Amino acid sequence: MAGAESIQKGGLSDGGMNIACVTDAWKPQVNGVVRTLETVAREAEALGHRIHIIHPGQFRTLPCPGYPEIRLAAGCRRELGRRLEALGANRIHIATEGPLGLAARRWCLRNKQAFTTSLHTRFPEYLHARCRLPLSWGWKAMRWFHGPARGVMVATPSLKRELRERGITNTRSWMRGVDTKLFRPGLPVPAALGDLPRPILLCVGRVSVEKNLPAFLELECPGSKVVVGDGPRLEKYRARYPQALFTGAKFGDDLAACYAAADIFVFPSRTDTFGLVMLEALACGTPVAAFPVPGPQDVLRDPRAASMDSDLSKAAARALTLDRGDCRRYAEQFGWERCARRFVRNLSP
Repeated sequence: MAGAESIQKGGLSDGGMNIACVTDAWKPQVNGVVRTLETVAREAEALGHRIHIIHPGQFRTLPCPGYPEIRLAAGCRRELGRRLEALGANRIHIATEGPLGLAARRWCLRNKQAFTTSLHTRFPEYLHARCRLPLSWGWKAMRWFHGPARGVMVATPSLKRELRERGITNTRSWMRGVDTKLFRPGLPVPAALGDLPRPILLCVGRVSVEKNLPAFLELECPGSKVVVGDGPRLEKYRARYPQALFTGAKFGDDLAACYAAADIFVFPSRTDTFGLVMLEALACGTPVAAFPVPGPQDVLRDPRAASMDSDLSKAAARALTLDRGDCRRYAEQFGWERCARRFVRNLSP
């Protein structure tokens, strides 16, 4: 398999697909894209398919401008082509719009190989927030990148509608899931959170400009604010908001324990296409407060589990009144096997 990372619990079943998944986001990055791809690959293997992950760790890399902890593949076009040829995959999925995604798109078009893509991030809004790049330029680039794809996988109905309005019409629905065995209620309270004044308001994610963290950190409400995650704004926000606790990144049971210890989970982002962290919080029995924007509006469909308001402080106050059992029961509806089955189905003609 010439260097591609393959998750192989067994051989291909009758009718199983040999899938190459090209992604610029992979471990050690910690984000919803990586967790989704890693889990879906494992579930798809259990269904009798084989998935080869092609990621930046297999190439020479350079730091991403503004995000030095993220490594991007450099000069990867020829090597990527050799890897794809060696794999002989009968399905190719391009998960991201970075250097590897661009190289894979080029290879597929030159070799008349059909492919699918997925849209995980609203890059036009992200680039506009970071460097004021006009939104129209960003969406023109997105139409160019995704236009030749057999299908563009999107996580929510509202994102699907938005993309159609933006001129990206070849969309296919692809929901997300949550590991309800890992993310669960009743875990021991982490020592760092044990003595904090209640209620504890938690936010988990990259500490970066597009996550809109000041909307959370500047909430006027009693209790304590906790941010779990790393990112380029971490030290800046630590200095600006000394009353908040910044723990850095957490993983596995340590992350789940933070969710379970919180009284509410606050999701301040206005640009995420889904927000997997909201499901992780709900699975731990923690109610969610968010803005009523695409993403939260699609995920948080039960008012017994979450509260949305254009005034985030009002959403947080109401979330504190919700029943944690209702939150857990709502999250249990989102299974990863169903997500993997839809992913595989979307790869077919």
